Amino acid sequence: MALKATIVKATLNIADMDRHYYADHQLTIAQHPSENDERMMIRLLAFALNASDDLEFTKGLSTDDEPELWQKSLSDEIELWIELGLPDENRLRKACNRARQVILYAYGGRAVPLWLEKHHSKLSRFKNLTIIELQSESTEALAKLAERNMNYQVTIQDGEVSFSNEDALANITPAQLFP
Repeated sequence: MALKATIVKATLNIADMDRHYYADHQLTIAQHPSENDERMMIRLLAFALNASDDLEFTKGLSTDDEPELWQKSLSDEIELWIELGLPDENRLRKACNRARQVILYAYGGRAVPLWLEKHHSKLSRFKNLTIIELQSESTEALAKLAERNMNYQVTIQDGEVSFSNEDALANITPAQLFP
């Protein structure tokens, strides 16, 4: 019998001073049985960093031809494609060909620079690709905030992100690696 996804509810009160974006988002996330808390929370972080009324979670891990999050235009064109982890170069090539902008949030500690070194020459031809590294210490602290029902204040200022609830705080400093 196949395991079912865990449904997680999250409220994000976002104050993004870098983009002048201030909004509350009520989100429902399906956490795939193979997805750990760190990855799920990175999806929330990616949402907060790119939040808009049109940004939405996709089927994610269970679908090969969709990103983790995307934003589509009214004519169903993909404006923003968001990936997580260290995907295959072919997947990023397809994303860059399908979307106006692609953002990869790379995490995995020491594997990130090795992955980038291996794929840099092939990825350098994509002008619509941005790669942002998330440090392991930050993503592990973020994972500790995971719950089935979450309510977070997310503040983004000067490139730094703080996720906080009544009990805890996680600070994340995303670093742009590419271009």
